[in-house]
Amino acid sequence: MSWLQSIPVGVQTVVLLMLSNVFMTMAWYGHLKNLATAPWHVAALISWGIALCEYLLQVPANRIGHTEFSVAQLKIMQEVITLSVFVPFAMLYLNRPLKRDFLWAGLCMVGAVYFIFRGA
Repeated sequence: MSWLQSIPVGVQTVVLLMLSNVFMTMAWYGHLKNLATAPWHVAALISWGIALCEYLLQVPANRIGHTEFSVAQLKIMQEVITLSVFVPFAMLYLNRPLKRDFLWAGLCMVGAVYFIFRGA
């Protein structure tokens, strides 16, 4: 996989975190639509299986990312990506309306990114 080494660490980290977040969001919230009538333990077991896929992407993302980023920077990246994945998921998959609160939350995240990466 020598081609993988040519991709910048930041790009590898963000792509893996984005993919892991798709699985995480599905594991955490997908059962609200798909398994609404199933017993909670069935939803939990299925969600755990989906979450395994998330961890198989998230752990390498953090290991790769930690070669260039601090733990705090990785955490803020994760939160920004989580919001970036969750909003379209909520709108498209769960049929939730776009709310102005998403914008305010996003602006707060921009502030968090600024403070955690300044001076880096």
